Amino acid sequence: MALVRSDPFRELDRLAQQLWANDGRSRSAAFSIPMDAFRKGEVFLVQIDLPGVRSEDIELTVEDNVLTVRAERPSPTSSDGVETLVAERPYGTFTRQMFLGDNLDVEHIEASYDSGVLTLSIPVAAHAKPRRIAVGASPRDHQSISV
Repeated sequence: MALVRSDPFRELDRLAQQLWANDGRSRSAAFSIPMDAFRKGEVFLVQIDLPGVRSEDIELTVEDNVLTVRAERPSPTSSDGVETLVAERPYGTFTRQMFLGDNLDVEHIEASYDSGVLTLSIPVAAHAKPRRIAVGASPRDHQSISV
């Protein structure tokens, strides 16, 4: 497996942080960012939903085969005399980590962002690609072997 889903206990911890850290005045974005992952030939594609986030507010880092996506969606500005009636949209800092296998080429990850969806293209490493090994004939193959 080249792409490993994050630890479920970490997801529970994030959910707990979201529930208990919310003081009623701010919306916490401590929960996981939704994503889909696909394999297309020699490339793994990851699509991550980041609605309302500007591309310059997305940070991608790779360290020890762990890819971290960090994005920030600023909170709405409140004006005097404006009363919030419903506040369901999360804002703040979003973080998602993916553990990448050794068979992926983390040096050549490409990222694009369009319509609120971050798409990562992660190629399979050269050493993990199937390759054909040529079998050469030796001069002894043509001689009969006597025992």
